[in-house]
Amino acid sequence: MPKQSKLRFNKFGSGILKGMSVTMKNLLGRAITTSYPEHKLVVSKRFRGNDFVWYPDKCTGCATCAKSCPQGNVKVVTKRGEENAYDVETFEIDTGRCTFCGLCVESCPYDALCLGREYELAQYRRGGLVLSKKDLLESEARQPSGYFRPKIEKKLPKQTLLLERAGRKKSKNGSSA
Repeated sequence: MPKQSKLRFNKFGSGILKGMSVTMKNLLGRAITTSYPEHKLVVSKRFRGNDFVWYPDKCTGCATCAKSCPQGNVKVVTKRGEENAYDVETFEIDTGRCTFCGLCVESCPYDALCLGREYELAQYRRGGLVLSKKDLLESEARQPSGYFRPKIEKKLPKQTLLLERAGRKKSKNGSSA
């Protein structure tokens, strides 16, 4: 004998009323969107943006980052310095061809290269996407990401969530309450 399913009949229009109550709750509540160009949210600590931060004082010119890049986007040219050390003459990264896989960052034995947190680096010309030594230095606008760098990650600010700004709390299962 086949199992009979129990059909549940609701009163006519109860689904519409539930939907309208959710709509009114969100309509009258605080907005959770942000005015993007004027107000930016803080991204995750491990966010891999489309830029790099280079520390010349840590870099030895070993070119391990250039060797590990699958696209060949990193160019390192060195000259012999004093005491058998190398001086880095050229350090360039072609971000136009880069896939931002992070292999160059992971392979650097001296932590001289980090992925950045910036995501607005659009250019009108292709040549602007090739970052040179002076373009890669840490500054107010160019901050390192915590990706593969736990010491840097501890110093970064907490990520901004739109739900927290609206005063709503996230439940344990990930949905907003």
